[in-house]
Amino acid sequence: MALGLNDIDETQAPLIDHLVELRGRLVRCVVALALGFCVGLYFADDVYGFLVRPLEAAFSPGEGKLIYTKLYEAFFVELKVALFAGFCMTFPIIANQLWAFVAPGLYAKEKKAFLPFLLATPVLFISGASLAYYVVMPTAFKWFIGFEGVTGGLELEALPAAGEYLSLVMQFILAFGISFLLPVLLLLLNRAGIVSRATLAGARRYIIVGVFALSAIITPPDPGSQLLLALPLLLLFEGSLLIMRLTESRREAAEQTEGADLEKAEADPKPAE
Repeated sequence: MALGLNDIDETQAPLIDHLVELRGRLVRCVVALALGFCVGLYFADDVYGFLVRPLEAAFSPGEGKLIYTKLYEAFFVELKVALFAGFCMTFPIIANQLWAFVAPGLYAKEKKAFLPFLLATPVLFISGASLAYYVVMPTAFKWFIGFEGVTGGLELEALPAAGEYLSLVMQFILAFGISFLLPVLLLLLNRAGIVSRATLAGARRYIIVGVFALSAIITPPDPGSQLLLALPLLLLFEGSLLIMRLTESRREAAEQTEGADLEKAEADPKPAE
C-alpha cells in the first residue's frame, strides 16, 4: 500500500531537523574538546615529559636537553601539547556523537556489520602509536644522535628545539596510528563491493612498492623508521586478504545453503488447505 504525502512527512524528519541535530552534536564535540584542552593544559608539563622520554633515553645520562630559539616557542609548545592531549582524551566522546548521528539512518544489519570496524579502529590506532613510541622513536633518535662528534675540526652537537621535537613526535605517532588503519579501509572497501580480494592480490607487487613509498614520505628520512613502518603494513595487508578470503567463503556457503533451501521448498510445496 502506497504512502501518502502526509505519511512521508511523518516518517521522515525534515532536513532542518537533521541539521539542528548535527549542530547540537558538533557543539557537544567542541565543548568536550575545550574541556579536554583545559585538562591537557593543566597537565601539559607531564604530557610533554612523557613524550620526551624516547629522546631522553637516546642521549647519554645527563647530556640531553631541549632548547627554544623564539621567546614564545615554549608557550606555543604547551598549547599544542594541551590540544593534542585534549583531543586524545575526548576522541571517544567525539566518535560517540558522530556515531549517534549516523546510526539512526542504518539498518540493524548494517549496524552489526560496522561494529567490528568500530571496535578495531581504536585498537589498531593505539597499536601503531605504541609501536612508534616504544620501538621506532627510540631507535630513530639514537641513530640521529649518532651523528654527534667532531666534523672538520668543529664539534657537532645535537640541540633539538622543543617545538620541532614535538612536531616530530606527533608526526611519528599520527603516521603510524593512521597507517595501521589500513585493514579497516580495505575491509570496508571490500564489503562495499568497491574492491575484491582477487584484485588486491593481483596488485600485490604494486601495493608493496606503494607501501614503501608511503613509508618513505610520512616518516623521517632514515631507513630504520621506513622499514619499521613498511613491514607491519605489509603484514596487515596480508592479514586483510586472509580475512577477506574467510568472509567470502562464509558468504558463498550461506548463499549455497539459502539456494538449496529455496530449491527444496520449490520442489516440495506445502499442500493447499
